[in-house]
Formats: sequence, C-alpha cells, structure tokens
Amino acid sequence: MLRDIQLQMPRLTRAERKVARAVVANPYQVLRKSIGLLAGEAGVSEPSVIRFCRAMQCQGFQEFKLKLAQSLATGAHFDDLGPTVDASGADLITKVIDSGIASLIKVRDSLPADDVNAAVELLASAGRIEFYGLGGSGIVARDAQHKFFRLGIPVVAYSDPTVHAVAASLLGPGCVIVAISQSGDTQDIINSVEVGLAAGASVIAITASDSPLARMATLCLPMNSLADEDLYAPVKSRMAHLAIVDVLAVGVALKRGIDFGAKPAPTASPAVAAASGRAG
Repeated sequence: MLRDIQLQMPRLTRAERKVARAVVANPYQVLRKSIGLLAGEAGVSEPSVIRFCRAMQCQGFQEFKLKLAQSLATGAHFDDLGPTVDASGADLITKVIDSGIASLIKVRDSLPADDVNAAVELLASAGRIEFYGLGGSGIVARDAQHKFFRLGIPVVAYSDPTVHAVAASLLGPGCVIVAISQSGDTQDIINSVEVGLAAGASVIAITASDSPLARMATLCLPMNSLADEDLYAPVKSRMAHLAIVDVLAVGVALKRGIDFGAKPAPTASPAVAAASGRAG
C-alpha cells in the first residue's frame, strides 16, 4: 500500500499529496486517527482526504484504513522505494532498516522447511564444517564460524579463494562445506566446491536456487529475489544470509543438545588440588 501511494504521488493533486505524505510518514498512527485528525495534520480538508482515498481505489477512509492495516500486517509495506538523495535522517532510518526487514520476511516465507531439516541433520552429524564465502559473503562465513564453534564440531571459515580451494581438497566423507553466495555463479566458490565434492565432502549452498552453485550442491537453501539493482541490495542479502545461518546454528544446537545456559562446575587447578590432598 505504501509503495502504491508513492508510485501514485505524481498523479495526485496538491492536497492529495499532502495526505499521502502524512500517511507515508506515520502509517501505523493513521490507523488510530479519525478523518478529521488526519486532515488537520495534513493541512487539508476532510473532502481532500476522501478524494485521496478514492485515488487509492478505496470508497472511503474506513476502507483505506482497512487496506493499509492489511498491508502493514503482511509486511508488504517493507517493499518500499529506496531513499532519495535528499532523504532525511528519519527517511534513512526507516527505509534502510525496512529494507533489511523485507529480506527477513522473504526468507521466512520462502525457505523450505524440509531442506532446513535436512541441512541441520547434515551439520549436526558432521565431523568438520567449513564455511566459504567471498566479499560480503566472507563476512557472513566468519560470523557463521563464531556461531558454530561452540557446538562441539570443528569449524573454520575461509574467504580467500586460494585457501579454501586447498582446504577443500583435504576434506573427506563426513565433512560439510557451507558455500555462501548471493549470485551462485562466483567461479572461485564453484571451483572450491567442486574440489570438496570430489574429495567426498557434502555441500550446503546458501544461494539463488537456479544458480550453478545450487545445482552442484548436495543441498541448497535458496535465497532468491534479493539481488535488487539499488544501492541497498547488500543490506538485504547480508541480512538474509545471517538469518539463515542463525536458523541452522539454533537447529544444530537443539539437535546436539547444547545448553548454552549451563555453566560447568569450577575445577581446582593441579596446585590447589595437591595442596588440598596434603591438607587432608
């Protein structure tokens, strides 16, 4: 709904544009406002609000609020237009963060549960896990290493193509490579995956479902429709990658029975233990 309002903005009258700006600025608050209050805040008459609602294909203000509420509830408003060059601080906060939220909603709605279960099973039983990524995906790989190293499985992350190509050749059955790539056609990642597969390792790819990397992998966790042409696409893909890694890490922790809240009983040092023995 908010995207539709912005797209219609050039075709609205001056008064209708004032209403549109008031709605876009505080959409959640509009749901609790009367037509008179919204008209007053926008600096227009109540009939101007009605005309704006009709321009948005609604019969009146109540129908407009209903459609707006449905849009906000489904998260559709997060697919908003990006900030402009003259964006204010408030615009930057809203639109950049909403861009990240949009990516998380898409991942939540499109990630296949059966494939997540299969990936968790594969990782939980792995003898060694290696995360590969380049550029921004390399940062995600290092974050994944930080999350997985507490799960009782040897784990490393490599973002240098020469290093992970050599490392892949040293793997074998029972080892798992998690290859992270937005496009899925990065040749350095593909080369290392080919080496790992030839050595007997399994491969989980977090990438576009129709990519060369996805077709090679033992299992693919698809991440589609986030490679927008705007400046903020890296925000979307990074948030989605990190969310998928979190899902896998939590799933593996539960599968292996890891209790992060439990604290091990303190043990005395050898010197203290010896002293206690002599004292006894």
